[in-house]
Amino acid sequence: MSLITIYTDGSCHTQLKIGAWAAVILIANDKKILTGTVINTTHQRMELTAVIEALSYVQHHFAGVININLVTDSQYVIGLPERRQKLQAASFITKQGQAIQNADLVQQLYKLSEYFNIDFVKIQAHLKKTSDINYNIEVDKLCRKMVRKQVISHQSLAQKVICQ
Repeated sequence: MSLITIYTDGSCHTQLKIGAWAAVILIANDKKILTGTVINTTHQRMELTAVIEALSYVQHHFAGVININLVTDSQYVIGLPERRQKLQAASFITKQGQAIQNADLVQQLYKLSEYFNIDFVKIQAHLKKTSDINYNIEVDKLCRKMVRKQVISHQSLAQKVICQ
């Protein structure tokens, strides 16, 4: 297996805590799209979930040493590899004695990353569409569309409850 490129993004309606994540996995000439929605979540959790779901998919469908270009617009995700040693040394606990935010997902990401050679690549968010294929735009649009759909569904349900 040579190189797999993964584009990820996450989105969240902060007031309703409704989130969505998306990943595009490019393997040779094949393209796999993964998506999901979550309630009671945050933007950072959706960014992490997209990465974890994509890496889990690759782990379960391919064997051997795998090189991955993981492309994300999340500075939070990009910063995690360099913080790994410090976070693990502190057992994922802050100086105030609390678990770090998203400790469960950060630990899951670190565990999954042991199976791969990952190059974390930062891409600028919300770029304008050009003639070149930009999978970051695709995952961004997928996430935002799923969040809007879930928000509309939530609002419709809330309206039905009020009317009854």
